[in-house]
Amino acid sequence: MVVPVLKIGSIVLGAEEVPRAVAFWSRALDYHPRDEVAEDWAVLVPADGVPGPNLSIARSETLVQDHPRVHLDLYAGDVTEQSGEIDRLVALGAERVMDWDGYDEDSDFVVLADTEGNRFCVVDSRFQSVSPQP
Repeated sequence: MVVPVLKIGSIVLGAEEVPRAVAFWSRALDYHPRDEVAEDWAVLVPADGVPGPNLSIARSETLVQDHPRVHLDLYAGDVTEQSGEIDRLVALGAERVMDWDGYDEDSDFVVLADTEGNRFCVVDSRFQSVSPQP
């Protein structure tokens, strides 16, 4: 059996205004730009120096999708943390997506949109399975 050597290096989001998206996601995730932020591209890395996936922001003229095929799920430890993080992200400029056809009464996620309209979820991760660390 061939063991893959690949890992996720960067997740790329499109944005009309890269600097605006960088400002939001830097504060949302406690990331900072790896290099100088260009008008069309930036790479954000964890501020604490702990290796993790980068978040890259690329200028895009593509319209935001209401139901994107790929999106970020941000995990909170429990419903109290989830609620606090949602409030914090909204204060940073995110908006709640209220009209979401996937909400159930007991949904463990809340859909938000960043300052560019990109949809992402804040999840109460207590019930999420976590892959064991090697």
